[in-house]
Amino acid sequence: MIEVDGLVKTFGGVRALDGVSLSVPGGTVLGLLGPNGSGKTTTVSVLSTLVRPDAGHATIGGHDVVDEAERVRELVSLTGQYASLDQALTVRENLTMFGRLTGLRRRDTAAQVDHLADTYDLGEFLDRRVGALSGGMRRRVDIACALVTRPQVLFLDEPTTGLDPRSRQAVWAAVRGLRAEGITVLLTTQYLEEADQLADRIVMLGSGRVLAEGTPGELKARTGAAVCEVTLAAPSDSERVVAALAACDLQASVDGAAGAHPVVRVPAADGADTLRRVLDVLAGVEFIDAGLRQPSLDEVFLSLTDTTRADA
Repeated sequence: MIEVDGLVKTFGGVRALDGVSLSVPGGTVLGLLGPNGSGKTTTVSVLSTLVRPDAGHATIGGHDVVDEAERVRELVSLTGQYASLDQALTVRENLTMFGRLTGLRRRDTAAQVDHLADTYDLGEFLDRRVGALSGGMRRRVDIACALVTRPQVLFLDEPTTGLDPRSRQAVWAAVRGLRAEGITVLLTTQYLEEADQLADRIVMLGSGRVLAEGTPGELKARTGAAVCEVTLAAPSDSERVVAALAACDLQASVDGAAGAHPVVRVPAADGADTLRRVLDVLAGVEFIDAGLRQPSLDEVFLSLTDTTRADA
């Protein structure tokens, strides 16, 4: 549904995009991940025909975003980092306005408003003024407005910025619903947990370039195997535990500030089997917690960006 090949965009002396390429199958969610200035919003701006690239090309549903911009706009919808709603109008009036501005007939607009109200649990809020709603509810209304014309592709540019955890969960539920309906979603975010929860595939950007791409599981695997972590009750047990593990060919390290409970970490190449071996060695040693921890996307991103800085 989305094909991007070698996009380049420069603003003044800043190369915002430096050869970005990516592909998004229809009906999936792609997480575009990166810090401020990595090129996420510029990528969305090019794909939604708001900005012309300096080089490279991109298509939406087979249509070129430059040469067939008008056709692309019929296929896509966009919500920016902040809700673009009229605060003085009600939810119903905002939805109706978006429908009418995009060319829907009055009867079709009314039917779509009712459908979106049911889908996103907006019924009791339809006749409330948007300015009186919570930030999370405004974001849900904003997403609903973007769906009035039933787009094939929806761009969500950092949709949960500034939201509290409950509101963020509501937006996550909405994104999952979009995928279930077959809508292709390109989601930009700074929150690694968000990408992990929602995205079928992830593209990590840094300084306008693609640092890595793959499923969340594939990206996590790049940092190595899982780690077995055991929190000991007594700091004095650290040395003998490490020695006992080494005698069983289990290489351990210990973290912990003075006075804190030490955490023994063992690379778990064999997953749960490694955890079982560690617990056998620790028989008779008092510990507070033990478990198998998978690498996080935070670790993936930090390792990639550290490598990029080193290469530079």
